[in-house]
Amino acid sequence: MLKRRDLLKFAAGSVAAVAAFEAPRALAQDGPQTPAATGPEPTPAQFDPGSVVDMARNLSKKPYKAPAAALPDAFANLSQEAYAGIQSKPEGRIWASDNTGFVLEPLHRGSVFSAPLAISVIENGFERRLAYAPEQFEFGKLTPPANPGEIGFSGFRLLVPFENEQREVAVFQGASFFRARASYQLFGTVARGLSIRTADPRGEETPTFRQVWIEKPNLAANAIVIHALLDSESVTGAYRFTLRPGDATIIDTECTLFARVNVDHFGIATMASTFVYGPLDRRRDDIRPAVHEINGLQILNGNNEWIWRPVSNRETLQASAFVDTNPKGFGFLQRERNFGAYQDDVAHWEWRPSLWIEPIGEWGAGEVTLVEIPSESEVNDNMVAYWRPKAPLTAGSETSFAYRQFWCWQAPSRPPLAQVAASRSGRASTGGQSGGKRRRFLVDFAGDVFADPQRNAEITPNLTASPGTISSVRSFLDRDRKSMRVIFDMDAGNDALSEMRLVLESQGKPVSETWLYRWTP
Repeated sequence: MLKRRDLLKFAAGSVAAVAAFEAPRALAQDGPQTPAATGPEPTPAQFDPGSVVDMARNLSKKPYKAPAAALPDAFANLSQEAYAGIQSKPEGRIWASDNTGFVLEPLHRGSVFSAPLAISVIENGFERRLAYAPEQFEFGKLTPPANPGEIGFSGFRLLVPFENEQREVAVFQGASFFRARASYQLFGTVARGLSIRTADPRGEETPTFRQVWIEKPNLAANAIVIHALLDSESVTGAYRFTLRPGDATIIDTECTLFARVNVDHFGIATMASTFVYGPLDRRRDDIRPAVHEINGLQILNGNNEWIWRPVSNRETLQASAFVDTNPKGFGFLQRERNFGAYQDDVAHWEWRPSLWIEPIGEWGAGEVTLVEIPSESEVNDNMVAYWRPKAPLTAGSETSFAYRQFWCWQAPSRPPLAQVAASRSGRASTGGQSGGKRRRFLVDFAGDVFADPQRNAEITPNLTASPGTISSVRSFLDRDRKSMRVIFDMDAGNDALSEMRLVLESQGKPVSETWLYRWTP
């Protein structure tokens, strides 16, 4: 496991630095402004990260004002296909010929990406805001307006050298959404800077990155630093992202939040992904055996218990809370990496990243929240997970968090125990007769412990269901494959759900991670 970094301690900018940021501060409060048609280019201002904190703090003391998002009709009403046809020309890419290890590509506004994002680059300690120019883009079949004005950008992507070409490693676009991937992966799970009232009956609030400052990278460092200003009706925030690409792409995320009002439901390290169906809940007539970017939520809680919770595409919205204090890690993982499990030559679900979170510092009391949203579409991110602190944000408060993201093939922290290799379910039957409401479950565990004759003779399943009854428990050991299979029936009776828990034990101690699953009709 990589060493944990100290919490970022944002330093307040000096009076001179604050003065130098007066123009950018106005931009952050009121949204991107249309520059004067004539006049000299503004003098670059010296950049101090502490001033981003000052901007967020000052912004939180003012009433929320949504950014101006007007667009010419030609861009506002684009289909997804037409929007995808807008591509940056080579001359629209930043640092493409500077040998920095990264290329920055601003993204056009349009379609669902209508909200503006002000982008500045930091070079030699000074900031320079990027100006929109239509000649920097190819528009495909679209005929752009003759004079669109300074409409700004919707986000940006970062590219890195990869097998003699430039390849996307991360994209920041839309509200506070961003995604990344490791070498040879496709994009999948998406992260958020902050979530507020997700799946809450009061309605969700969507914070937005209003402005970013991107430091020109150094080739030797193999890292790029992004500063961001977040804004919403309830909260503002100053963010710092440090991205390092590689076999696992690592993003250190550090933030300070400023509450305009009391906020009792917010999410840190929020992530969303797609799960349509798998072996536990095959409810779709499809030639493919499974369709999902991730197949479960892994948690290492403050008591050093390793938990594996398979996700499911439910009939109704479901929320699960895993109460904890000072969690050590959690994330959406794609454990099934075999093409045969999906049989999809286009989507290649086996190439999607896992996203593992390691808190930096102590997060205190709270819960890992899992939200499972019904969906028939494989383009919807219907699985959501985040850390929900127990302590609310109070109006006028300042709160800091830091964590490390691993966009990876395998999480860097893995259980020193047997892991769940597969989970399946189906209708129970005995003697050819249906078992009524009973469901049969199969859980495969894999690990070196099963190859040890002295230990595996004593391994037994510890299995419970609440509510519900468990019956017909059987276990099958395969020393050659270093695996153990547990099969059991569960009957929930007249109840609409059952929470099941399974862990393999030897002499009263766990030899496997804990399998948790909620059954619903």
